[in-house]
Amino acid sequence: MIYLDYAATTPLDPQVFDAMLPYLAPGGADLLWANPASTHAPGFRARAGVEKARAQVAALIGAEPGEIVWTSGATESNNLAIKGALEFRGLDGAHVVTSRTEHKCVLDTCRYLETRGVRVTYLKPEADGIVTPEQVLEALTPQTALVSLMWVNNETGAIQDVERLAPLLRARGIQFHVDAVQAAGKLNIDLHATPIDLLSLSAHKLYGPKGVGALFVRKRPRARLAPQIHGGGHEQGMRSGTLATHQLVGMGAAFEVAASRREDDARKLGDLREALWQRLSVLPRILRNSPSSALSAAPHILNVSFEGVEGESLRASLPGVAVSSGSACSSATQEPSYVLRALGRSDEQANASLRFSLGRLTTAAEIEAAAARVIEKVQWLRELSPLWTP
Repeated sequence: MIYLDYAATTPLDPQVFDAMLPYLAPGGADLLWANPASTHAPGFRARAGVEKARAQVAALIGAEPGEIVWTSGATESNNLAIKGALEFRGLDGAHVVTSRTEHKCVLDTCRYLETRGVRVTYLKPEADGIVTPEQVLEALTPQTALVSLMWVNNETGAIQDVERLAPLLRARGIQFHVDAVQAAGKLNIDLHATPIDLLSLSAHKLYGPKGVGALFVRKRPRARLAPQIHGGGHEQGMRSGTLATHQLVGMGAAFEVAASRREDDARKLGDLREALWQRLSVLPRILRNSPSSALSAAPHILNVSFEGVEGESLRASLPGVAVSSGSACSSATQEPSYVLRALGRSDEQANASLRFSLGRLTTAAEIEAAAARVIEKVQWLRELSPLWTP
């Protein structure tokens, strides 16, 4: 099997696996499985693992450890950031700016807030998937409380210019939330320099365990949130619940590994992505949905539409290649990608797309083999189609 779906999830890094094991073992003199909120020696040792992980996550994004709030994953982080910021401010008269190409958990959260009286502006990106800072600024009103944009789009890899937008929003006193799930470990993120207020992260997109994530919540100036889970007041009162020590330790280890190899990984993945595109380009009438500029596209994602075929049929004809026809979180809808349609692609083009996402284990030989299989199956499906005219 050639796995090219790393944007959906990644395997556990061996160093992460090793770091987690002591916190899962039932025995051991240190009793690291203890509750990290307990005030006895085993609890303190478990807590030390949690705090080390918090520092490791903070280091990758240029934050302070105390600005990291643990969550169950990016979906919860996005919900906590958006709902929490709006509810703390007060929903009455509030306005939010986001884009049509955000992750579904952001769009669904915004639609929920609309039922509570919040007004939401959904910006349409340019054809390359980029929402310009000028578009955002034009959409602001005196009631705008929050702007929410993802740093790297999970379907196309398009990079938003959040570094230029962040200080413009700070100067206007508007909170800025960024979904950085596909950006962390791929791009250089320095929150000491970029005044983002809230930033969502996930472990399993970066060779860590599933079921754990984090939300960066800036302390100076302080971003204030209303909690979405109430209980024992854990995580500075923003997210109650007993911490899953082994998962947090795994996320910390994954982010530390990512920090040590980010530049090398990005260079390798960018080269492999371009090699895949060049190989696929022998096919006529295909469309690159990902930006072609290295400055505008994350290195690990390539989205391509193949005219004359249907994406799910193509994917199903590739049993030895793990790819997707869109976001894994939206795969149950069986509808053309709303992300590609927002970029102006037709239903036919959106339906005829595949997302290839590369990772650390991807090799040049796999890229060549996958491309050859895709080319073969595209040609075969086109020959079967009565609508295809060469």
